[in-house]
Amino acid sequence: MKKKLAVIGLCMVMLAAAAACGKRQETDMEARSRDISADLTFDHSMELSYAEEFAVDYYEEGYALITVARDGRYLLVPEGKELPSGLEPDITVLQQPLEHIYLSASAVMDMFVAADALDAIRFSSLKTDSWYIAEAREAMEREEILYAGSYAAPDYERILSEDCGLAIENTMIYHTPEVREQLEKFGIPVLVDYSSYEPEPLGRTEWVKLYGLLTGREEEAHAAFEKQKEAFLAVSGGEPFGKTVAFFYITTNGEANVRKSSDYLPKMIELAGGNYVFANLGDDEDSASSTVTMQMEEFYAAARDADYIIYNSTIEGELSAVEELLAKSRLLENFKAVQEGNVFCTTKNIYQSSMELGTIISDIHKMLAGQDSEMTYLYRLE
Repeated sequence: MKKKLAVIGLCMVMLAAAAACGKRQETDMEARSRDISADLTFDHSMELSYAEEFAVDYYEEGYALITVARDGRYLLVPEGKELPSGLEPDITVLQQPLEHIYLSASAVMDMFVAADALDAIRFSSLKTDSWYIAEAREAMEREEILYAGSYAAPDYERILSEDCGLAIENTMIYHTPEVREQLEKFGIPVLVDYSSYEPEPLGRTEWVKLYGLLTGREEEAHAAFEKQKEAFLAVSGGEPFGKTVAFFYITTNGEANVRKSSDYLPKMIELAGGNYVFANLGDDEDSASSTVTMQMEEFYAAARDADYIIYNSTIEGELSAVEELLAKSRLLENFKAVQEGNVFCTTKNIYQSSMELGTIISDIHKMLAGQDSEMTYLYRLE
């Protein structure tokens, strides 16, 4: 049955005109159609607090229609249920149970861990030593999760050898559309994760509800999200601290790499009660990149008076002392935050910890409030 439905779903995908290349047509979430088959009776929609880039509509007998705003529609068919008739060709069929998943969106791994659904993942596009999430690294060491090539060059033979039920990609897949085409040609449905496009940081975290649905762990997923929501609500609503914060790292070329003002990290700084030091950085750029690289002199002129600086350790590793930071650029000696001892560093796992955004916002709030001894993802450099 699973094989049969996968083939039927594949045929539907191949009939869609837009499936052959590039990004799929964006869906108007508010105007989305729920009348997709005479065999299905709409029941209700998933309640979402922050997420805007996906929606879930539930039907009687356990069917669910997933709409990803910038990617497409997916019908989740419960185990043992028949494929409804009359589905439009752009709807990709996902037959439960979804097993032996190929995960090529690193930010999603933490969501599977939080939803207690790690056993649904069989293949990873990252090697063992690239994972900072302990559960993922340990599963790969036990060979419960296998490396199956990068997003741009999957190991198709390995993936096909174990009846992969779904490939979860990030938006980098649009740089290699032939990979998606090949996976779908082999009968493997592809879902693109757009959590990084959420306008609100907790909207990213709320995608755990989607992955909980796919793996039959909705209750666990909802509980994990509520925990992060509570962590955020505990520090929100207070008076802003009136303090400015710079977030950056120094490249191997000696330049400063900083986040665009519209990125989720500056938004987290604002939600924590701080002010990101760059007000409108990169807003006029027509680029999918979330960062801007600038000469150190330019960075110095804009950020030298920041009350706090946070060094992003995820590229070249964590720092243990301020002197290590100053060795990257002596200009930093003249920064207000350096002179006043308000220099912080991220832990190396901060970007893979997509289920900890509420905790990270709380950490930034604690930094601004002078409670840095209780932080999880930030630490002070002495």
